[in-house]
Amino acid sequence: MRKITLLALLSALPISTWAAIKTEIVEYKHGDTVCEGFLAYDDAAKGKVPGVVVVHEWTGLGDYAKMRASMLAKLGYAAFAIDMYGKGVRAKDHEEAAKLSGIYRNDRALMRSRAHAGLEFLRKNTKVDVNRIAAIGYCFGGTTVLEMARSGEELKGVASFHGGLESPTPAAKGAIKGKIRVFQGADDAWTVPGIPKFEEEMKNAGADWQLIKYPGAVHSFTVKEAGNDNSKGMAYNEAADKKSWQALADFLKGIFKK
Repeated sequence: MRKITLLALLSALPISTWAAIKTEIVEYKHGDTVCEGFLAYDDAAKGKVPGVVVVHEWTGLGDYAKMRASMLAKLGYAAFAIDMYGKGVRAKDHEEAAKLSGIYRNDRALMRSRAHAGLEFLRKNTKVDVNRIAAIGYCFGGTTVLEMARSGEELKGVASFHGGLESPTPAAKGAIKGKIRVFQGADDAWTVPGIPKFEEEMKNAGADWQLIKYPGAVHSFTVKEAGNDNSKGMAYNEAADKKSWQALADFLKGIFKK
């Protein structure tokens, strides 16, 4: 049975207080699709704060993305974990997750549009400085935030963690408006093959980008529930997790400077 942490329990509540951190389950729409996102922010913050969109992994919005949103709120940001699949649509296993995520991987216009709806919801929040917004994502979410950057979204930056890097609709020259950070496991058999094309794309697009590889890390290296057996292709790597999170914190601090 999966161990449920106190943080996960707190994150699952409709409205909760964690120190000065407030979390809310909120509904918004993309066309006719009702989505259910998770908003986290420091209720004691004065004035408008930078916003961060968080995009979930391939199983759908769950405890993991909510945890990351809460961590970002503790850093002083208004974080919104968006819902790419729609309210109540969550994968029960990897097979179902592959089918759900495949819908969006095979339709990048839909992926971009669904992510844009979540971004627009965050922009309308009165606590958020609309001129200072970034997006981060994990696995499927990492792919999604890179697509957001490719589409020319007004973002200060995007950060992808163990996400797929290739796209059937690569960025046009000058299209990417924010900085890009990519955090990859050096031994990730699923995403490393996409690095050469990604690097070529970023250079051709004239993007401000950096790709960081963590030795000994495979896919899902930031996810504790992935276990510790690298031979399975997905495994947690504590060192890579901590280093990449610190790198993200430094990245956000840098791009949000006024």
